[in-house]
Amino acid sequence: MDFTVLPAVYLGVLVGLLSGASIFVIRQVLKTRRVEMTLSRLQTKLSKEKGTAQEYYELGGILLDKKLYSQAIAQFQKAIKAKDLEGSDNVAVLHNALGFSYAAQEQYDLAIRQYKEALDLVPTYVTALNNLGFAYEKKQLITQALAAYEDALKHEPKNATAKRRADSLRKRLVPSS
Repeated sequence: MDFTVLPAVYLGVLVGLLSGASIFVIRQVLKTRRVEMTLSRLQTKLSKEKGTAQEYYELGGILLDKKLYSQAIAQFQKAIKAKDLEGSDNVAVLHNALGFSYAAQEQYDLAIRQYKEALDLVPTYVTALNNLGFAYEKKQLITQALAAYEDALKHEPKNATAKRRADSLRKRLVPSS
């Protein structure tokens, strides 16, 4: 075996790994820059003038990703009050996002109220049903949580989250013999 080729192979592998890592880092930097520019643009615009529900929702989503929950809540509330969204599906998404923000702050009663608002608008909204089940679980309302997950499974039988959580809750509800 010729060992003079070995350093060239190692060097080639190293260059390939570094190239892959560089591409990943550049993509992350560009994505972060795009998000930060959107955040800055929306904050500037919305501080000067009234925005649309879509703009408040977009800003709330960015703040939610940054784990700035109280600021996200304020933006989602403004989006709901803007009332310029068409269709109950869009308003339901807003209520679900607002509920998620409350749940992230462990304000489960407020989260439950928002999830129920979303479900009043779109009764088949599976994400809101899953989130409602989660909030009920956190409040130790096992029967209601199981009902929410089972309702989600009625609408989407292959929903892995609802299936896993419902199975877990059923085991907790069965009395020990």
